[in-house]
Amino acid sequence: MTTATLPVTGDPEIDELLVTDAFALLVGMLLDQQVPMEWAFRGPATLRARVGSLDPKAIAAMSPEEVEAAFRAKPAMHRYPASMAKRTHALATQVVDEYGGDAAAIWTDVRDPAELYARLRALPGFGDDKAKIFLAILGKRLGVAPSGWEEYAAPFSDDNPRSVADIDSPEALQRVRAWKQAQKKKGKSKSQ
Repeated sequence: MTTATLPVTGDPEIDELLVTDAFALLVGMLLDQQVPMEWAFRGPATLRARVGSLDPKAIAAMSPEEVEAAFRAKPAMHRYPASMAKRTHALATQVVDEYGGDAAAIWTDVRDPAELYARLRALPGFGDDKAKIFLAILGKRLGVAPSGWEEYAAPFSDDNPRSVADIDSPEALQRVRAWKQAQKKKGKSKSQ
């Protein structure tokens, strides 16, 4: 992928994994709901340690029950281990079936930001905001989004510290967290 950084976990090795392994980044984004960002983005490294690989082909070849067992092992990988395990297995299967097992192929051959957004939105567990945030990660942190990505990632393409896409330092992580808390106090979401 790139030499960019995404210092979200507090562990430099895991942060490096997120920018060097496309599937790790996808899984981290998938898990980023209902748990702290640090926990979600540590998930790919935990999964790799528990099943021996982050290769989408290896994970897709496992049974959903095997993936769920890895998620449920103590400590559980997510607040909702069963549903997130199913989504992770489905994500690996889709990456294998549609992209030959190469997660980065989702974005590396795309010149049209609308097409890239549609590809991200079609991934299991990727709703509208998640697809936009991931597109913003590709544009802001990794520099691999096609020209014009900002329109499709809006509002996560702006300068407000809204999401993981805005984290380029430990201090930025704290700014994102503070911004989200301020939005919550106003009764607003991160996309407002």
